[in-house]
This record gives sequence, C-alpha cells and structure tokens, in this order.
Amino acid sequence: MIKEGFGLIGAGKMGEALLRGILKAGLVRPENFVINDIDVKKCNDLVKELGVKFVANSKAVPEKAGCIILAVKPQDIENVLSSLKESVSPEEHLIISIAAGIPLHILENRLKPNCRVIRVMPNAACMVAEAASCYCLGKNATEADALLAEKVLNAVGKAFKVEEKYLDAVTGLSGSGPAYVALIVEALSDGGVKMGLPREISTQLAAQTLLGAAKMMLSGYRPAQVKDIVTSPGGTTIEGLQVLEEGAVRASIIGAVEAATLKSKALGERLSEK
Repeated sequence: MIKEGFGLIGAGKMGEALLRGILKAGLVRPENFVINDIDVKKCNDLVKELGVKFVANSKAVPEKAGCIILAVKPQDIENVLSSLKESVSPEEHLIISIAAGIPLHILENRLKPNCRVIRVMPNAACMVAEAASCYCLGKNATEADALLAEKVLNAVGKAFKVEEKYLDAVTGLSGSGPAYVALIVEALSDGGVKMGLPREISTQLAAQTLLGAAKMMLSGYRPAQVKDIVTSPGGTTIEGLQVLEEGAVRASIIGAVEAATLKSKALGERLSEK
C-alpha cells in the first residue's frame, strides 16, 4: 500500500490544474499535498491560496507523498527521475507521469526495479475540468493504482484506460487537439467578423457552437448525423461544406494528428536510444 499524501513535481498550467482538481474532489487534504517547481514564487502563491506544502528539492517529495505526479516537460523527465531514484520505493510510491511521449519502459528503467508507474496523456482542458485523458499501466502497477489514477483524472474531466501502443495517437489527437480546435474557433470568428459581426459576439458564437455540437456527439449522435441534421438540400450549410472540402480541411486535420503522433513517438525513441 502506498503511503498517504500526494506530490506534484512541476506546477505549470497542467500541474496546477491537476492540483486544483484533486483538492476540489477531496482526494486529499491540502496539508497532505506537497508541490515542487523551479518557480518558487508560484509555488509560494499556491501554498498561500490552497494550503498545500512546498519543498524546494524534488528529492524530498517521496518523503512526504505516496502518489507522485510528474507534470514536467519531456526534456526534463530524465533529471527528475534521476533525483527520485533513490527515494522512490515499489512498496510506498506510485508514479504518475504526464510527460508527453515518454514511454513506460523509460520511466521504469530510470527508477528502482519493480517501481509502480502509470503513464497518462491528459490535455489542456483539465484547466476547466473537461479534460479527455488516457492512461496505461506499467508492468508493476496494480488495479488499486489504476483506480487511484482514474480518480485523479476524473477530477479534471474524463479518463479512459488504453494500451500503451495507443498513447502516441492519443497525444496527437486529444493532447494536441485543443490547439486545433482553438484554430477552428478562431477561423469561425474571423469569418463572422468578415461578414460584419462584432468580434466578441462572433467568438462567443463560434465557441458555443463548438460546445453544442460536441455535446450532441457525446450524447450519442454520430458526427455524420450532426452534419446531416444541419445540412438541408440546397441550403447554406452545404455551400460552406463544399468550400471546406475544396480547401482539404478534413485532410489537413488528419495530417495534423498524424504529425503530432509521429513527434510524440520520436520523443520517446530519442530517450530510448540513450
């Protein structure tokens, strides 16, 4: 059984969102949550606001926390794992990593033998508790560990358990997806402005339209059904869809997911070669 308490290494936007979600869900008391980041001022602000604890050295986190979330950039993961190696034990600790592209075998090989690791791919929507996250278990992680990871991820959105072979594609789709969607909303807003709408109204309309369409599909409508519901014979929508098809929007989005997936794979392969 892991020891009591949560730890967070990396208090950037994603780390902070997970911290706030975990506390809001009541998974741990603030005084049993310890954080570490190179941005000491931000950590001190979080300590004052949320009542969590701060340690200046990542090596100290395992002394105070059983479940440790690594919310660092991929290029920083090796240094973090090196700092934790001697203080993380298979019996007392669970490591949850959200570092994009870093495979389980890298995480496991940089720690002591038999350490329990879970790899997660959340997305930026965790900042508004609407994340689409996937996770996979390391070879030593238990079902109890999986349940804990689900609780953490469900605190900031929805979580799906997958095999690790899918996580690079998850990174390319939902991990990078908010940026693609933001680009689409921005383009829709620009179109409204071009046709005379005020910018604020145009952006609100675009974002709300996206939200409504997403809710339709999450409630059971297939994407093609939503498209057909809106598209009347000889109407306005089919004219717009023709322009999108001529501009290869569908192919461009598919290509974007592919490119981001391949980049995620490359990040892991680079570390594997070391």
